[in-house]
Amino acid sequence: MILFLNDIAGSEILLIIVFILIFFGPKSIPSIAKTFGKAIYQIKQASNDIQNEIKKGGLDIKKDLNIRETIKEVTDEIQLPLDQQMVEMENIVNYNSPRKPDKNLNVTPLPEEIKEPSENSEDLDDNSKS
Repeated sequence: MILFLNDIAGSEILLIIVFILIFFGPKSIPSIAKTFGKAIYQIKQASNDIQNEIKKGGLDIKKDLNIRETIKEVTDEIQLPLDQQMVEMENIVNYNSPRKPDKNLNVTPLPEEIKEPSENSEDLDDNSKS
């Protein structure tokens, strides 16, 4: 309402009042003003109700979405495998290979170390190819 009156000069307001007096008469002006005031009040109340409903709806949506909790869950889902990979990489980097046995100690070699390819196995391979 105030914004509406900012663009109207004093002489224009006087002209509007004279126009209302001519068409409606001095007896009906108070009822018109009362009706106009009630209409403005109802419009403001409706506007406030709509704003409150929008705010409540926004809060409900915010609660439903719970963005921070969702972001935390996704971050945890991503972080756990990465942490596991990091631990595995650190274990690989820090891995110490077993020492070679001293010749002075009596250690029996593994069966794979004992077995050497023989000439007979090559002959068998040549015969199977033919």
